[in-house]
Amino acid sequence: MTNIESDNSREWAAQAYALLKKQQVEQKQELQKQEEQKQELQKQEEQKQELQKQEEQKQELQKQEEQKQELQKQEEQKQELIDITNKENISIQSKTITEPQLGEFDDNFTWSAMVLAAQGKKINQISIDEIDWLTKLRRGLEETRKGFVTELLDKLGDDPLTPEALDDLETLLIRADVGIDSTDKVISSLRTKLNEEVLGAEAGIKFLKKELKLIIDKPIKSSGTDLLVPQKGKLNVWLLVGVNGVGKTTTLGKLAYLSSKSNYKTLIAAADTFRAAAVEQLKVWGDRSNVEVISNQSKNADPAAVVFDAINSAKKRNVDLLLVDTAGRLQTKNNLMDELAKIKKIIDRKVPDAIVESLLVLDASQGQNGLKQAKSFAKSADLSGAIITKLDGTSRGGVSLAVSEEVNLPIRFIGAGEGIKDLRPFNSYEFVEAMLADK
Repeated sequence: MTNIESDNSREWAAQAYALLKKQQVEQKQELQKQEEQKQELQKQEEQKQELQKQEEQKQELQKQEEQKQELQKQEEQKQELIDITNKENISIQSKTITEPQLGEFDDNFTWSAMVLAAQGKKINQISIDEIDWLTKLRRGLEETRKGFVTELLDKLGDDPLTPEALDDLETLLIRADVGIDSTDKVISSLRTKLNEEVLGAEAGIKFLKKELKLIIDKPIKSSGTDLLVPQKGKLNVWLLVGVNGVGKTTTLGKLAYLSSKSNYKTLIAAADTFRAAAVEQLKVWGDRSNVEVISNQSKNADPAAVVFDAINSAKKRNVDLLLVDTAGRLQTKNNLMDELAKIKKIIDRKVPDAIVESLLVLDASQGQNGLKQAKSFAKSADLSGAIITKLDGTSRGGVSLAVSEEVNLPIRFIGAGEGIKDLRPFNSYEFVEAMLADK
């Protein structure tokens, strides 16, 4: 996306904002109307209950004195039921998913709207949900952006790029954990471009965006699948692998929500039986996503056996997507890989025609350590893609490029927040624009 600071761009964004604002007001009015109707029905029900209660009390007063103790016992039981109902209501409220609200008409909105417009979206096609996600992504990558884009632009000012400036850029890219190979490729392309023509700071950033996108897109295009979604008509099994602490179980829960909201029949297999809290954690996420969790509460249960049961359940229910949480830490790396092999063997035997994806979950804040994990798993786990989590607030978001270039893994999803909606399918254009959003 080019530098969009013209009056036309802001007017376009203003029109989009006004339309969303109108839609939000109409939605609020409709919700208010529904709430008033709900309150009226509740009031009528309460009146009905009150009349019924009075009638019961009248009948009870007409009964003999010896029935008073029984009446008191019934009243105590009634109070217990009210307490239980209140607790259930609190539990239901805690599962409510907060919908994003339209914020101020600011730089974040304008930038997000322009990113959507550059991808062919019309004013009446953008949503608050999309604006909210892009704003979070831009904010999440702010530390990464500050680490090299802002610093580079501060040094350059309005001056054209020079060989010395490229040396500075090389250092800044490596500092952002873009990786040696990716950095070499970008700097080499820029040097070639400089030999052909003079590049100003803005043109240089535009060229940099193009090169970074090429690096990220290469493994995605090589895979033959631009967007990873479950294929209808077959069982899709997605194994989530990775070390403990990268957000693997949480990511699976968010994937379950995303899949369920996208109208795919979804099931979760809690196959990380070596971490005590993993099963309970998944059940919470499954509850929030309205997705059932297949598990085995036995201590140190066999993960492959859990997957076996989950596949049986999935086949009976014609499930589209089975999400499998796997162990992240066993006594040795070999044991970990052996467990993954056993799980895959069960899948191959039970559903030989299943579409299987092995997705490595990486914590962006771990930078080069995350890259080492990717290389290690890639050698032994037959990976088909990566999910980058915890992009919000890290200065090491460039590791995504290193994973693409050095491990040749297509990035399938990214996470930039703690909410259940803060995991989205990866879009290289939006990612690069967010990472270089200063220009």
